[in-house]
Amino acid sequence: MEFFYDPDEIKKMYQRKLVSVKKVLNIEKSLAFLFRKGRSYMEKEVLLRLENVTKTYDMGEVKVEALKSTTFDIYRGEFLVILGPSGSGKSTLLNIVGGMDRASSGLVEYEKENIQTFTADQLTAYRRREVGFVFQFYNLMTDLTARENVELAATLVKKPLLVESCLEEVGLADRGRHFPSQMSGGEQQRVSIARALVKNPRLLLCDEPTGALDFTTGKLILGVLDRINRERGCTVLLITHNTAIAAMGHRVVRMRSGEVASITDNPNPLAPERIEW
Repeated sequence: MEFFYDPDEIKKMYQRKLVSVKKVLNIEKSLAFLFRKGRSYMEKEVLLRLENVTKTYDMGEVKVEALKSTTFDIYRGEFLVILGPSGSGKSTLLNIVGGMDRASSGLVEYEKENIQTFTADQLTAYRRREVGFVFQFYNLMTDLTARENVELAATLVKKPLLVESCLEEVGLADRGRHFPSQMSGGEQQRVSIARALVKNPRLLLCDEPTGALDFTTGKLILGVLDRINRERGCTVLLITHNTAIAAMGHRVVRMRSGEVASITDNPNPLAPERIEW
């Protein structure tokens, strides 16, 4: 189900007599209503489902339960915050959702397909085509320029977005020829977001994206992620230990000791520029 209309395009269609005045007005009224109510008011469509997911690491004589019977849905187009302290299981959860690790048991269903049953090649294809990753410490190729880092990711998919447009979207149109060593932490993180974005993923996974940044730069990064979610309809899953960031999510999943402690709806997400910590 598609909710993302371009009002300017609708008006052009009207001018070309492709839609009526009444239809234009109805669309604008509907968009205004949905905007006032927030994305949570829209019909929820499940993108990814977790059901009784566990992860146990065998450390010889010791077994560590990193994730215990975890069940919840991730909705298409939402901004979901996974909140918890170190050791709560949130990174393990992100790795499983992103296809970088397999659960010990349970169902991980993406678009009604159980990725737990995928072969190694199928998991690789899933990571390449469906998921974008943004890491705390950027993970850029240090001997490649910003543009080349994004271009490298673009080669992984058949229909990538334009590299230039992705760099422009994160405010780095004039920094494409610079190497990571010539850029600030915030700029490097924005390159990593552009690298994830160029694949045009349905799911954007962000692992403590502000953890290595100062307050001002961190808010800038959150603003970029928020805009990608709102304007592109990309589902964003952001994990953090910072409780203040939870206020910008449509929902907040709080984790503790490998378990989901609570799931909270947020009908009025806070704009990134208003977040303080």
